[in-house]
Amino acid sequence: MMWKIQLFKLNFDHRERDAVLETVDSGWLTMGERILGFEAAFGDYLGHGARCTAVSNGTAALHMALLALDVGQGDEVIIPALTFVADANAVRMVGARPVLADCASRSDWNVSAESIARKITPRTKAVIVVHYAGFPCDMPAIAALCRERGLKLVEDVAHAPGASIAGQMCGTFGDVGCFSFFSNKNLSIGEGGMVVACDGNLSQRLRYLRSHGMTTLTLDRHKGRAATYDVAEPGLNYRMDEIRAAIGLVQLDKLPAGNLRRKELTERYRRNLAGSPLQMPFDNLSADVVSAYHILPVLLPQACDRMGVIEMLKTAGVQSSIHYLPFSGFTAYREYFTAQDAPLAEEICSRELTMPLYPTMSDREVDLVTGALLGAVA
Repeated sequence: MMWKIQLFKLNFDHRERDAVLETVDSGWLTMGERILGFEAAFGDYLGHGARCTAVSNGTAALHMALLALDVGQGDEVIIPALTFVADANAVRMVGARPVLADCASRSDWNVSAESIARKITPRTKAVIVVHYAGFPCDMPAIAALCRERGLKLVEDVAHAPGASIAGQMCGTFGDVGCFSFFSNKNLSIGEGGMVVACDGNLSQRLRYLRSHGMTTLTLDRHKGRAATYDVAEPGLNYRMDEIRAAIGLVQLDKLPAGNLRRKELTERYRRNLAGSPLQMPFDNLSADVVSAYHILPVLLPQACDRMGVIEMLKTAGVQSSIHYLPFSGFTAYREYFTAQDAPLAEEICSRELTMPLYPTMSDREVDLVTGALLGAVA
């Protein structure tokens, strides 16, 4: 299928290509100087004392976060009902039980402190929040709730690199921030992620978890800085490689401008769809909130045939997607969740449709997409 307007396009040019070639020519591909540079640059970008550890993907970051926070058998972890399955999978993989918190409202699809508080039990050990579509959760309220109740707080920032509240970047409010650099993300390197902690001891534990618990790296031995190593604690191999770090440095430099363009495109979508039966969430951001505008979700009218709309868009050459399917419909989670656990999220999941959004998209392409969408819905 050749799409006229696809859901996402890479924001790549000769700079990413040159960075890859330079890395290959350097003769060093495993974790090395480019990883260190990417971690330092990302930490500077986030500020707030963020200590960054580059990892193989965003799910690895989530798994490491829960391990580092000692979440395990018998614990419960509250997660958003509207999110990708990776959040629930990571909780299951450490032996804990995921518990769903509902969306705040039909206009704010994130979890709120109130929706989280309703799900806290004596078994609750941690909370994972997701800044859906790049729009920040109410982190001051959620962080205060977690402090008050003695809960660990993990931010899944896969949608939101560059999003902030009152000047503080998402990913620095909780105990651990988890970023994804998957192909369709705002900062894209194919596969990869970053796990972030502001506490030095927690950051060190994350670094041990990333690479077998080893106290020195292959690079240290190559550079003659160490002759051997110790294993401080059991760890995994969740390392990133130099090629992806090199691409990441270029993409990080492009991120602010890319996010700004995403904002402009989102505002054009809003203008084009104003007064229609379609709704767009997060339409009333406060002045101190900055979104990363990761995806463009719309809420179809009730009783609208979503699959019919998708097929009509496909006929028009416009790619669309769904973010996300409900947990209650997955074979692996039917024994864990029902539609009544988070009724608002269930409704949103049944009516949501994601439209194309990427920094190189043109205004004309937005107009073509919204025209096709309004025609399909009509």
